[in-house]
Amino acid sequence: MLRGTAAGLEFVFGERSFDVAARDVAAGIEERPEFYRGSRAIAIFEGAPPSDDAMRGFVQTIGSLGIVLRGIYGPPDARELAGRIALPYLGEAPRPSVANIARKRAARASRGGDFTPEARSLDADFAGARADIASRRAHGEASVARPRFDAAARAGGVASALGAGPSLGAAPGVVPTTLYHRGTLRGGRSLQQVGCVVVVGDVNPGAELVASGDIVVFGALRGTAHAGAQGDATARVYALDLAPTQLRIATFIATGDGAAGSRVPEVAFVRDGRITTASLGTAEFGR
Repeated sequence: MLRGTAAGLEFVFGERSFDVAARDVAAGIEERPEFYRGSRAIAIFEGAPPSDDAMRGFVQTIGSLGIVLRGIYGPPDARELAGRIALPYLGEAPRPSVANIARKRAARASRGGDFTPEARSLDADFAGARADIASRRAHGEASVARPRFDAAARAGGVASALGAGPSLGAAPGVVPTTLYHRGTLRGGRSLQQVGCVVVVGDVNPGAELVASGDIVVFGALRGTAHAGAQGDATARVYALDLAPTQLRIATFIATGDGAAGSRVPEVAFVRDGRITTASLGTAEFGR
């Protein structure tokens, strides 16, 4: 998992194969190399660290992309690894990752392998989203349609775009409002709003929500969500099943695997310079 904080980038490695996770991280960076170039980063290992050669290869790869790894968090084995490859050991992992991949995969496996109609629909959405993303990239476009607030939106404060567009900015005098969408948002579709977005239904992989305020999903959030898109770091993302492929709040970024979560309503918010989550009903997420 790759996530951005006020202090720089964090590479979080959980139960997945290190080689696979490292390739995915590098691929994500290569999509926007200039955005990440010049960053400083840390590596966080939630389990056993990789071999010396694998870690050296990863350091070399991100170095070629202009990213400097300044240290390693993890268990005692990570301390030994850091010493062997001449990197600072920073201690135990500071906090759980935003998307606990092992927990989400275990929850998905416990529900059995038979596909329900909803699961088959989601699998079809994955295929459609992949095809849409491949088509966009082939034409030099962003993976998901960029926000567009058209003339009507600028006059009335509402934006609900399904296509590409150039800008997130709102015209002076636009009053933020709430965009309400009922139904599943399938891969390749996008909703943008000057104000808040409320979806009663699932947001599938490949779909995107962008709001200058909060985002609320009465269903599973498995696509991309960007709250506080005009710089509001106090914005929140709420979902009954919070398992996004990418989550943004203002300038902060976190990514997950989009796997089915624990089905416990959660909220994501910025605290101590990073995106974190809490279950609804706890005292942790109070403003």
